Amino acid sequence: MILYLILLILAVFTALYFRLYLFAFPHNRLVILMYHQIEKESREDLTVSLKNLEQQFSYLSRKKYTPHFFSELTVSTKRNIIITFDDGYRNNLEYLPSLLKKYNLKATIFIPTGFIEKGYKNYQMMTFDEIRSLDKNYFEIALHTHAHENLKTISFDLIEKDLEKNMQILDAHHITYSKVLAYPYGKYPNKEEEKSAFFSVLKKIGIDFAVRIGNRVNYYPTQHPYELCRVDIKGKDSIIKFKLKLIFGRLKLF
Repeated sequence: MILYLILLILAVFTALYFRLYLFAFPHNRLVILMYHQIEKESREDLTVSLKNLEQQFSYLSRKKYTPHFFSELTVSTKRNIIITFDDGYRNNLEYLPSLLKKYNLKATIFIPTGFIEKGYKNYQMMTFDEIRSLDKNYFEIALHTHAHENLKTISFDLIEKDLEKNMQILDAHHITYSKVLAYPYGKYPNKEEEKSAFFSVLKKIGIDFAVRIGNRVNYYPTQHPYELCRVDIKGKDSIIKFKLKLIFGRLKLF
């Protein structure tokens, strides 16, 4: 029991030390925020209210966070941040352009082309024309596979074909995109041998970065470009909790 408590204290100290180290040396910090939908009012984890989102964007602007696209990650500045949205919901188009311009921020939208072609549940999705029309000063398009399947459960051959289809469809609609992948459901093969083979597939088709969830602040430059962590911003997160997530990612006690 004593040994267990010592190990637990050391683990907590290490986690806190790493996060505080990154906070003290902002050139090495890369915070990647993960959002999905935006509505005027929200009761769901994956939907942020317009009021909360504006509070969060205002805070990022006031505190001089430097927004990036993934294509700009060679640039090292203080308080680096990437804002991401998954799936291509039409409410992103309705609310994001004005907010990004107002607070001089940028957003990367990960597009699963199957959702755009066939729809997703009862949600309204953007069209390819609307995606193509997004202002490139404020929006970057990236990959979220075609079929949006759990990549832990399908073969490497199917993964490669699915990602190639994701890119081919965007190309066919003349949509410029970055070769950055958001894993559907945050899942990918994690056993070392399988993971190595999976990453070889990503490298083969030219993927530059890939993002999971992880809820951690990244050290950048990274030696793990296919395991960048995103911080999941929930619909009910208060502005205090949002500020804590910017520092720590997420700890269970939060």
